[in-house]
Amino acid sequence: MKTESSELFIGVDISKERLDIANDSNSEVWSELNNDSGVSLLVEKLTSLKPCLVVMEATGGLETLLYSSLVSAGLPAVVVNPRQVRDFAKALGKLAKTDAIDAWVLARFGALMRPEIRPIKDEKTRELAALVARRRQLLGMRTAEKTRLKQADKWTKKDIKSLIKVFDKRLAKLEKEISNNVKNTPGWKEKDKIITSVPGAGPNLSSYLLANLPELGKLNRREIATLVGVAPLNRDSGKFRGTRMIWGGRAQVRSALYMSALSASMYNPSIKLFYKRLIEKGKKPKVALTACMRKLLTILNTMVKNNTTWDQNYSPNLDFNHGC
Repeated sequence: MKTESSELFIGVDISKERLDIANDSNSEVWSELNNDSGVSLLVEKLTSLKPCLVVMEATGGLETLLYSSLVSAGLPAVVVNPRQVRDFAKALGKLAKTDAIDAWVLARFGALMRPEIRPIKDEKTRELAALVARRRQLLGMRTAEKTRLKQADKWTKKDIKSLIKVFDKRLAKLEKEISNNVKNTPGWKEKDKIITSVPGAGPNLSSYLLANLPELGKLNRREIATLVGVAPLNRDSGKFRGTRMIWGGRAQVRSALYMSALSASMYNPSIKLFYKRLIEKGKKPKVALTACMRKLLTILNTMVKNNTTWDQNYSPNLDFNHGC
């Protein structure tokens, strides 16, 4: 089934050196280089075609140039989850995988699924996201070195310790840079104050949310939980009732939220009580902690929406009737 002639959907498969483009209305497929000149040519052509939507996958940053160029030109573009697109391709019976097929599948995905267009991050937000991502990378490398130190022999311990000191210095510098960015950017300082007022939600979670969840405070609690990937999804069939699971969403935000929920389950009066009640009901610790992640996110979403801090509006007597 094809879309109406007035509706044009474009799919773009992105690799390091090339863009493969598919037009859903006439099955045309062509390629451009993934560089400034190639992107400019594509933007010019798509501007004349006036598509309803241009769909591309998240590819670890390779899509950034094209996506930002399309948005700057006023073209409707969206970056979608690769797993969703692959499942969609399987549903269409497209088991083969080539760049041209992938581009066509993306165009079909846009035409049939109509993914929502979200606001593009501005330059300051992209900068903060890059700094936060770099901090996560350095933390991972430092953790790996600390693990090696425990098993290292006497000939390598000195070298490992010196490298850990380098990581410590780089992380301290990054933390200061992230903090300065937050304090000196209009709007972020106020949101940071709200987020960090919640026991268990520190500067680390705040920077992740500011950089990677600009929708915080703009969606309802179900929408924000689904967006992050902490909303439980049913796994039922007939009489079978499977364990509800979380799936998809923004992994980086979810990881930061997990660490904060772990802290909040011990030091935040409301989350601590919530966690205790779930355990007493027979919930497994991991399930209870996931519910705490969702509860913490809901609290933060409401506080940012209402522009209130924990001390002003929240106490240990929160409503516990939902979220488990």
